[in-house]
Amino acid sequence: MAITSCLTNTFKEELLQGHHSFNASGDTPAGSTFKIALYSSNSASLGTTTTVWAAASTPSADPTDTYEVTTTDSGYSSGGSALTNTGVAKSTTTSYTDFSDISWTSATFTARGCLIYNSSTISGLTTNASVLVINFGGDKTVSSGTFTLQFPANDSSNAIIRLTSS
Repeated sequence: MAITSCLTNTFKEELLQGHHSFNASGDTPAGSTFKIALYSSNSASLGTTTTVWAAASTPSADPTDTYEVTTTDSGYSSGGSALTNTGVAKSTTTSYTDFSDISWTSATFTARGCLIYNSSTISGLTTNASVLVINFGGDKTVSSGTFTLQFPANDSSNAIIRLTSS
């Protein structure tokens, strides 16, 4: 078991089927609702074959059965938090999208990686469908403070999701 950074296989298939919309809030039509869940250990099994976010059977257990960050006195809620999509853009050879930075305040926990998933109810799409997995490369710990995830610049070289042709 490990956290492997990747776009998930089911996401790539569902994207081609038209199930994910990365339009920014306020766009017409509105985009899908994406969330981010944090995981406390590299023992979490997240990678290309991850299909959905699954709730821990006991979210306050330490560790939870899914290794999602525990909800006990941590400033974290099971399932994570909603992300703000910055919309879709393109350059000559790359289409891309990204999210705004996100923070958890009054937080006390350790996170090793995350899962971004689509929590929208869409006909033909499994609820809480996985999009991408990120391994932070090591444990990131916060104690009675603010835990912030900074997404890269929303451009063709750095955005968190990029589709490129050569």
